[in-house]
Amino acid sequence: MMPFPGGIEATPNGTLIFSIVAAVLYAFVLDGAPSWKRSAAKTLATALLAVLAYLQGGPALLVAALALSALGDAFLSQAGDRAFLGGLGSFLAAHFAYVALFAAAGDGLPALTETPWHVMAALIMAVFALGMLRLLWPHIGSDLKVPVAVYVTAIFAMGMTALTTNSTLVIAGAVLFMASDALLAIEKFLAEAVERHRIWMRYAVWGLYYLAQLAITLGFLLAT
Repeated sequence: MMPFPGGIEATPNGTLIFSIVAAVLYAFVLDGAPSWKRSAAKTLATALLAVLAYLQGGPALLVAALALSALGDAFLSQAGDRAFLGGLGSFLAAHFAYVALFAAAGDGLPALTETPWHVMAALIMAVFALGMLRLLWPHIGSDLKVPVAVYVTAIFAMGMTALTTNSTLVIAGAVLFMASDALLAIEKFLAEAVERHRIWMRYAVWGLYYLAQLAITLGFLLAT
């Protein structure tokens, strides 16, 4: 059963399938050397979700966040610090777009205190963000301390605003996104400490990330 009307032949369902196929194909080459094929698979997986959101009349901020994420994927599919910084900037902009999207769709900050569950989830996210900064801070070069601190703050804000939407898929997507970014940061800045775990961590980063984008996308498109 397909999530959108028209069966597998319908353009929205076909776009979703091609996105999933691209995500799977990238999993087979993510540990290889940078190449145009590797970059294409990684970028297309999220870019096609942006196309899907546009075709289905999703919020402009959702389309923008997914497009910016695809740009970040294109950067991170390459090697080097410049590519990493390009990816960091693109995903920072994507997180700002998600914060604005979730804030517009949510019930506002008072929603964070509506139930004990909301309060507990918000506290866990706060502890998570502070813990990540404390863990990474001694290992980050002085030129990256401010960008990384801003990025952690942005993804924390994304998680908090996702909680106000009361959408299970959107909240799950935000949590998966936070977990993916945490693993990516650990792999990047604590490389020597996690050397023997890097293979599975790379697959986990990609799997969690793609599922996060997919959950957020469907959370909005299936609700309309």
